[in-house]
Amino acid sequence: MPQVSLSEDRLGALKADLTSLDIVQAPAKPVSAAPKAQSAGSLSHQGKVIIVTGAAGGIGRASALKLAAGGAKVTIVDFNEEAGQETLRLIKEQGGEGIFVQADVSKSEDVQRYMNQTLETYGKIDCLFNNAGIIQKFSLLQDIDEEHFDRIMNVNLKGVFIGMKYALKVMEKQGYGNIINTASTAGVRAEHSIAAYSASKHGVVGLTKGAALEYVKKGIRVNAICPGGVATGLTASVPQQLQESGYVPEEFPNMRMGRFAEPEELAEVVAFLASDASSYMTGSIILVDGGLSL
Repeated sequence: MPQVSLSEDRLGALKADLTSLDIVQAPAKPVSAAPKAQSAGSLSHQGKVIIVTGAAGGIGRASALKLAAGGAKVTIVDFNEEAGQETLRLIKEQGGEGIFVQADVSKSEDVQRYMNQTLETYGKIDCLFNNAGIIQKFSLLQDIDEEHFDRIMNVNLKGVFIGMKYALKVMEKQGYGNIINTASTAGVRAEHSIAAYSASKHGVVGLTKGAALEYVKKGIRVNAICPGGVATGLTASVPQQLQESGYVPEEFPNMRMGRFAEPEELAEVVAFLASDASSYMTGSIILVDGGLSL
């Protein structure tokens, strides 16, 4: 940094002026009501009641198992009853507690049923992990069937909306709550040949931010995760679909870490967001994509 050149006479005069000043200590500012530093125990889910949709496999199953291992009572929600019951069996096998509710997340009556069954069983809802979703067949926008478009929107966007709608009513009465939504890297950037899916996930990001803003003063936090490529049954068909579509988007083979994520790696992030360790986070859109979107 540049230095100021002062004459000896000028420097002496400044010193004399400074020594004549009376320094009065300002009164201490009141301590804010910020929470205390998080302890290791803040990552625990002991005693929490958490709903996980799309819990029959992939990120949902891995998250349900992780949360139950941390002490949460988990409501497993999925359209696939057999696979959902398998998740419940795995939770109980590891000593955890939970229930399974078969539901189509795009139907209001099904969503209300899994909410009510959770309340009847456990008496509260601490956290909702809105994870259920489906992928789009790879095709140009002009070739997307309207029926397929509606299905994508109903499950990926409307399902998240309805889940939030009824969970927020419960959480507002409780005076607290925590919602985690599954968006996607396709929810924060464009990806080729999946315009409907991308639109649905952009919508999830918008719902997340809007709800976070509306409920931030009511003790309710709302965040979203944005996975990139994840090794799940849902994505297993992607290579064949790309081959059939005749187009391979440049980002798909360009996995920065050289591999897809494991569902358990996403579950670690979900477990953090579902814990008290993330108490100062709301409206966060978290990329968990191995650098795919860089």
